[in-house]
Amino acid sequence: MNLVVSWWVVASLLLPAVMGAAMVLLLRHRLTLSRLASIASCLILIAVAAVLLNEAGGGTIQSYALGNWRAPFGIVLVLDRLSAMMLLLTAVLALIVMVYAISTGTDRKGWHFHPLFQFQLLGLNGAFLTGDLFNLFVFFEVLLIASYGLMLHRQGGQRLKAGVQYVIINLVGSTLFLVAVGLLYGVTGTLNMADLAVRVAAAPAGDQGLIAAAGLLLTTVFALKAALVPLHFWLPGTYAATTGTVAALFAIMTKVGAYSIIRTSTLIFGEDAGGLAFLVGPWLLPAALMTIVIGFLGMFAARGLRDLAAWAVVGSMGTVLCAVSVFTVQAMGPALYYLLHSTLAGAALFLIVDLIAQRRAQHGDALTLAPRFRQIEILSALFFLAAIAAVGLPPLSGFVGKLLVLDGVRAAPQAAWIWGVILTTTVIGVLAFARAGSLIFWKSAALEGEIELRALRGKRGGVGAAAALLLTLAGLTVLAGPVTRYTAAAAAQLFAPEQYIEAVLGPQSGGRR
Repeated sequence: MNLVVSWWVVASLLLPAVMGAAMVLLLRHRLTLSRLASIASCLILIAVAAVLLNEAGGGTIQSYALGNWRAPFGIVLVLDRLSAMMLLLTAVLALIVMVYAISTGTDRKGWHFHPLFQFQLLGLNGAFLTGDLFNLFVFFEVLLIASYGLMLHRQGGQRLKAGVQYVIINLVGSTLFLVAVGLLYGVTGTLNMADLAVRVAAAPAGDQGLIAAAGLLLTTVFALKAALVPLHFWLPGTYAATTGTVAALFAIMTKVGAYSIIRTSTLIFGEDAGGLAFLVGPWLLPAALMTIVIGFLGMFAARGLRDLAAWAVVGSMGTVLCAVSVFTVQAMGPALYYLLHSTLAGAALFLIVDLIAQRRAQHGDALTLAPRFRQIEILSALFFLAAIAAVGLPPLSGFVGKLLVLDGVRAAPQAAWIWGVILTTTVIGVLAFARAGSLIFWKSAALEGEIELRALRGKRGGVGAAAALLLTLAGLTVLAGPVTRYTAAAAAQLFAPEQYIEAVLGPQSGGRR
């Protein structure tokens, strides 16, 4: 790896790690300094990610061996188009969410919000950059431990109950992850993903059963993180119970599961893996279709706006993985574009719902009639735009993304099923948001009186941060041409794993051994 690029790659991990530790040790009781440090960290991470995206855009995959230990024996970080894109997405989302947390005062209502936020970014960035399955597990644990603290931020009985469930489910997932990793190492003797790609492709027939079992178990863990049916049950309660700020940041968490499925399925179990090629294909598409259906039906049945937003995240993950499950370059590019859109749209929805719940006082986010509340006009407009984005109506990027997905899967044998499910559930999503919007805004606006809130901290800043996410969606729409060209190139790179293998193992690997 180029020496300058290697420093930028390491900086994306080192910065949040050092910043988080410094906040715990030096800034525990200095909220203003912690806020400034967090904003500075997010801004620098955006700059770092932009440099790395520009470097990866040239098409060269680069690896960095930590401690100068050569792969597959040492730890490697790998930069390609997909990992660079995910780094920038994480940094942009983190900055907007941090601005929202500060402007609404959410960060002052619990302990260690800012250090936990930084450690969360460390885990996310590490998961996107690592080239080793065991270190993927390590970074999963880092981001999960940080998410436990963030999820319980501000305390409360409902939040504690959902938090315990969240912790237990993820502990089970971590245990299964270790079992899968142990099986793969026992059979192949390596956990480096590039080396695994080589060894799985050359595995004798007698070992393929164990490798298949390990691969399916590994994908089950990733499906749990991605909230894929039937492993979705933890997400609605967890996301609805936590603060809007944390739920917005967690919009990127499910994408870690999707990213891991994409990475392992195209690299380790890609088309060169013989009988193990695209191992998860037979069940991934049915599960993704069911995830779309259940997610959008859950939106229609939701009794609160937070539940509505949480089920919308489930439905969007189904759409992403539906396109992924076809395992073609033509479908993977749209899947990556929709992954970008759905992350930002989900986060925007959570922030807007949080603003509405704050202003409705004792009525909160419940889908019930209540008197008018402060800023009902501007929040109704923001909610309308977020709803359009979430269900995929024009003119925002959700419409572009769904059109691209439908076009990308057109040649697949299951295209009729995919088209039918996506189009039908889009109508259900429109009805769900129409129902919620009419209750919260239209019918409530007709009632006499207004909810008075004497103290409403940071109302302008909170609205501005939510609007900023909608502006990023507008930017994603306006720049759909260059963005889709990038995602198409990233998809092509994923389906040419020999480039990745050679970048990690060196030219002597010849792409495959």
